[in-house]
Amino acid sequence: MDGIVVFGAGGRAGRAVTGEAVRRGHPVTAVVRDPNRYPGLAAPGVTLLAGDVTDPAATARIVPGHLGAVAAVTPASDPGALAALDRFDDGFYVRAVDALLAGAGVPRVVLIGLFATLLDGTGRRVLDDPAVFPASLRAFALAHDAGLDRLRAARTPVDWLVLTPPAMLDPAGPRTGRYRVGGDTVPTDGSGPLSYADLAVATLDEIESPTRHRTRVAVYA
Repeated sequence: MDGIVVFGAGGRAGRAVTGEAVRRGHPVTAVVRDPNRYPGLAAPGVTLLAGDVTDPAATARIVPGHLGAVAAVTPASDPGALAALDRFDDGFYVRAVDALLAGAGVPRVVLIGLFATLLDGTGRRVLDDPAVFPASLRAFALAHDAGLDRLRAARTPVDWLVLTPPAMLDPAGPRTGRYRVGGDTVPTDGSGPLSYADLAVATLDEIESPTRHRTRVAVYA
């Protein structure tokens, strides 16, 4: 059993995870909805495939036999595109979880979470505080949270983990190889910007040598 399958490989997090996996010598199956939009993803060690993470038939076809699966997926490319959607599909992340668990056949599944679903110092979800989280993105955050609830309720042998990075990831930040792992709450101990490269390091570390199991944690600098 070898290789990493990355759903959402065309996004910033997905590209970083793909690059880190190749760096470590893992063959990568990079899955995107339309490969024609991402010709640059095809590279030595990377197989580019069309697939939809919400489609159980696709996950059952693609995932089995890999060392780990990563879901770094979003139905839109950035916050502006999300806000511009006529109607957000609030079942997106629940269907993604269902499809991944149903077609797993893989020892480890790591999903990239959303900062807004973490809890603040009062125990309130960040997404429930209108002073810090925009109403235009609330449906997106609630969909993420519904996916997390689905994972927590699932009776599954799949060893899953949700890694939740800070609200703002640094696309140009260097790969330092350093990061910290917290819990369900917003980190308060002087965290700084986390790079996509270091998010990818944390993701691959948790596939190669898992330390947290069937839970959601914050990952930060």
